[in-house]
Amino acid sequence: MLFPIRCLAAIGRLFIAFLAGIGRIARFGITILLRGALPPYYPGRFFHEFFEIGWNSLPVVALTAVFTGSALAQQVYAAASRFSAQSTVPAAVVIGMVRELGPVLVGLMVVGRVTSAIAAELGAMRVTEQIDAMETLHTDPYRYLLAPRLYAATLALPFLVMLANVIGIFGGYLLSISKLGFNPENYLKVTREFLKAEDVHMALVKSTVFGFLVALLGCYNGFFATGGAAGVGRSTTRAVVSAFIMILFSNLMITMFFFG
Repeated sequence: MLFPIRCLAAIGRLFIAFLAGIGRIARFGITILLRGALPPYYPGRFFHEFFEIGWNSLPVVALTAVFTGSALAQQVYAAASRFSAQSTVPAAVVIGMVRELGPVLVGLMVVGRVTSAIAAELGAMRVTEQIDAMETLHTDPYRYLLAPRLYAATLALPFLVMLANVIGIFGGYLLSISKLGFNPENYLKVTREFLKAEDVHMALVKSTVFGFLVALLGCYNGFFATGGAAGVGRSTTRAVVSAFIMILFSNLMITMFFFG
């Protein structure tokens, strides 16, 4: 009897610790939003972070989108050929890219590039006491360091996702007309017919949530890093892993909310 009780107790402790961690992160995010809404403001910091997160992520986002759109068209065509339904390729590509693959893949790619960078930079500042020095000089790190990153990522991700959707659909279009024998005019006509406003709305909602999570988890793990260089490495790893999991989980929740 003791072994099952100990197992249940261990599971309970893990679950309580998980909920406590979610609560700390949520409180941290609310603090950033509230403090960032009050003066003084740092527009230069915001535009710098927006450029770093948005513009500098374009190459990897564009490559990911065009390869994914092309591969999606090829795979859908191969599966649809078994049922003589090759004409569904344009519809499947546009729906798959806009609703799911575009937001999720862009979110995951930006996590690898941005979340890790935020956590590493803030972690290095924390362990070298630069954040403590900033507070001593009466500069609020929440306003100066964290809020610009959070706001910039939340606004940059929708632009990246919309661009990735266009590039991904174009990649599927190029492969379909060059290799699969589709008529260009008919392909574009079917794409326009099946692309609905609610699909774009879902992509915008997902990308906004993903952008918030990308910056929040990077800021949280970096801001509270301890233990020198090794601690910065651990914080960066936690930031990336937790951001991956939260993006996939929130994607499922948003999809169920829209289509549940």
